[in-house]
Amino acid sequence: MPTTATATVIGPAVERGDEILTPQALELIALLDERFHARRDELLAARVTRRAEIAAAGRIDFDPATADIRAGEWTVDPVPPALIDRRVEITGPTERKMAINALNAGAKVWLADLEDANTPHWENVIGGQVNLADAVRGTIAFTSPEGKEYALAEDALLHDGTPATVIVPRPRGWHFEETRILVDGHPTVAGMVDVALFMVRNAQVLTASGRGPFFYLPKTQSRHEAALWDDIFTACEDFVGIPHGTVKATVLIETITAAFEMDEILHALRHHIAGLNAGRWDYLFSLIKTFRDAGPAFVLPDRADVTMTVPFMRAYTELLVQTCHKRGAFAIGGMAAFIPDRRDEERNALALGKVKEDKEREAAAGYDGSWVAHPDLVPTAKAAFDAVLGDQPNQLGKQRPDVNVTAEDLLAVDQTPGTVTAEGVRHNVAIGLRYLEAWIGGRGAVVIFGLMEDAATAEISRSQLWQWIRNATTTDDGTPITEASVIALLDTEEAALLDAASGDDDKDRIRRARTLFEQVALADDFEDFLTLPASRDLD
Repeated sequence: MPTTATATVIGPAVERGDEILTPQALELIALLDERFHARRDELLAARVTRRAEIAAAGRIDFDPATADIRAGEWTVDPVPPALIDRRVEITGPTERKMAINALNAGAKVWLADLEDANTPHWENVIGGQVNLADAVRGTIAFTSPEGKEYALAEDALLHDGTPATVIVPRPRGWHFEETRILVDGHPTVAGMVDVALFMVRNAQVLTASGRGPFFYLPKTQSRHEAALWDDIFTACEDFVGIPHGTVKATVLIETITAAFEMDEILHALRHHIAGLNAGRWDYLFSLIKTFRDAGPAFVLPDRADVTMTVPFMRAYTELLVQTCHKRGAFAIGGMAAFIPDRRDEERNALALGKVKEDKEREAAAGYDGSWVAHPDLVPTAKAAFDAVLGDQPNQLGKQRPDVNVTAEDLLAVDQTPGTVTAEGVRHNVAIGLRYLEAWIGGRGAVVIFGLMEDAATAEISRSQLWQWIRNATTTDDGTPITEASVIALLDTEEAALLDAASGDDDKDRIRRARTLFEQVALADDFEDFLTLPASRDLD
C-alpha cells in the first residue's frame, strides 16, 4: 500500500545530494516511518525494561520460551556466490579517499561504515551515500587539496568495471534519530533512512550483478529487533522491485543480550541473513553498561588485559561459531585495530605478530573470515585464513560439537586475569577526550596511540571509568579511582591538547569534548550512548 505520510528534508544542500534525496527515496523513508517507527520506539522502551530486569537479577539466561528454536533443525537460506568467501573484511567510514583505499586493499568485503566510524554530520550522511553510489558503480575517484589523485586500481575491478570487493554498508543503530529528514513533522529513524537511501539508489544495480544489496546491522539486542529488520528488508524489496530474500544482512553480536539469542536472531532473519560477527569492542561496552551497577564481580581490568582468550570472551566467540555453522550462516571474527607506522619497523613487527596470532586463533576456531581496520593488515589476515582454508572458500562444514557454553560461561567476568593500573585509567581518559574532540570535528574513526579508535572503543573508555568510580575500585598500587582523580587527569590531558592546538576552532572543540566527556563518564545518570549527547548540536 502507498503511504499517506510525507518526508521533508530540512538539512542544508550537499553537493550531489539531489542524486540521493530523490522523490522515490523520500517516499520509501515515509513508508518505512509510517509502518515501523512506533515499533522501533517500543523496542527501545523494551531495552530499558530488560536492563532493569537484568540489573535486579544480576544475571542473564537463555530464554526458555524459545527453547524450541534453539533445539530445532532449521537452517538459514543460502547466500549468493558474492558472499561465499569472506576471509578478509576491511572496515572504515564512507569518506571518499578512505573508501578508495579500502576497495584497493584486496579484501573480500568492505564494511562501509555509516555508524561508529562515521559522525552523523549532514555532510557525512548524504555525502557518504554519494560516495557509496560511486563505489558501487566503480566510478569513485578523489583529488586531494595537494593534487594527489586517488582512483580504483585496475586489479581492484571486475571485468564490468565494478569493484571486486563486495560493499556492505552498516547503517546507524536503532537509538539514533535523523533530525534533518522529517515525516509529518517528526524526526525519522536514522537506520531506516540509511537503508532506504542506499536501496533506492543502488538496489537494482547490485541485484543485477548478484552483489547485493547487503548490510551489516549494529547493536541488535534481541530477536524482536532482528524481526523488525526482517520486515523492513521485505518492505524495501517490495518497494524497489527485487525478489524477496535478495537483501542479506550480517548481524553484529555486540551486545550481551544478543549473545543469549544468537539462534533466535538467525531464525528471525533466516530469509535475509548471511551470518553473525563477533563485534568485540561494543560487546565489552555492552557488558559493562548492562552490569555497571552489579558490583565488583563485573568490574573489568584495563582494556588491554581483556583479550579474546579470557574465559568469558572465548565462550562468546566459540558459541558464535558453533551457532552460525549449525544454521548454515557465516561466522566473522573481530577487529584488528592496529594501524601500521611505516617509519617504525620494530613496533610494526611486534604489532603484526599480535595480529597474526589473533587471526590464526580465529581461523583455527572455525571462523570464516575476520576484520581489519587498515589496508596493510589485509595480507596478514589473509595469510592466516589461507593457511586453514586452503582452496575452500569458508568453514561452514566445521560444526564445533565440542563447544558447550553455558550462561555462567558467558558471564564469567570475575575470571578475567589482569589488573586496573594508573596507566590504564590515564589511557581511558586520554582516549575518550581525544576521540570526542575528533568526533565533534566530523571524524568518527581516529588513530590514537597507534590504534584505530571509533565510538565503540571510546564507549569502553568512559564506561570503565564510570564503573570503576562507583565500585570504589583501586589501581594495582592501591590508589582509589575517584571522580576527583579522573578530573585531575582530564585537566592534564586537556591542557596538553590546548597547548598543541593551532587555532580557536580547535580549542573550542577540545573544551566541548572535555565538557561532554565529564557528562558521559562522571554524571550519576549513565548515558546509554555517548554519541547521543554528542550529536545534539550537530548541523
